Amino acid sequence: MEYVVRLKDLVKDYGGRKALDGITMQIEEGEIFGLIGPNGAGKTTTLRIISTIIKPTAGQALVCGIDVLKAPNEVRKLISYLPDEAGAYPNLSGEEYLKLMASFYFESGKGIGEALEEGRKISGLGERLKEKSSTYSRGMKRRLQLARTLMVKPKLAILDEPTSGLDVTHAYHLRNVIREYARTHSTTILLSSHNMLEVEHLCDRVSFINEGKLVESGSPQELKSRYGARNLEEAFMKVVGVA
Repeated sequence: MEYVVRLKDLVKDYGGRKALDGITMQIEEGEIFGLIGPNGAGKTTTLRIISTIIKPTAGQALVCGIDVLKAPNEVRKLISYLPDEAGAYPNLSGEEYLKLMASFYFESGKGIGEALEEGRKISGLGERLKEKSSTYSRGMKRRLQLARTLMVKPKLAILDEPTSGLDVTHAYHLRNVIREYARTHSTTILLSSHNMLEVEHLCDRVSFINEGKLVESGSPQELKSRYGARNLEEAFMKVVGVA
């Protein structure tokens, strides 16, 4: 079995406060994997370490067998990261922005053109791509950012709260794009969310994270069955001893 992500005893200490306290998990190739828990649980810290943005205090993080500490530049060639509060250049049109982002990944005009065409399809913004992104709603900006993340066909796409703050229409579009993209491409998707009901219908497997520790893992159905819960939210509450 090939693991795209392997974390072992991962620790992140911020001046005596442990944001992560011994995280160990594996993500299989082609999975949509959800890291879910409340705000401040350690979700974003985990994603930033895997994305090579910050360094762990201890432990190991591998992407496709490559250590994020020893070879961060090699890891960056395999991943694409969508932060929670990603923005676009307001004076560029959506299409100009996608073309610019594609140029960071591809040297040839053909590669850039193919990525741009893929970005157009993923965004679903149509003619609005010709307008400056400063005119976009939050939902439209998020669709543009998701297109930027997936159009380069990464081995691993890392999505931090991809639908946070979106209305039902844009959230529905993004969930469908994520699900369809994982089915039709060789991209593994790791996403974080505090919206457990959404993740329940999107992810193949999930891990609950609470106060910097992984407290449970499995498929949504396994976790609901294991804890006699009606949904993942209820299962999480039972795991952490609240329900």
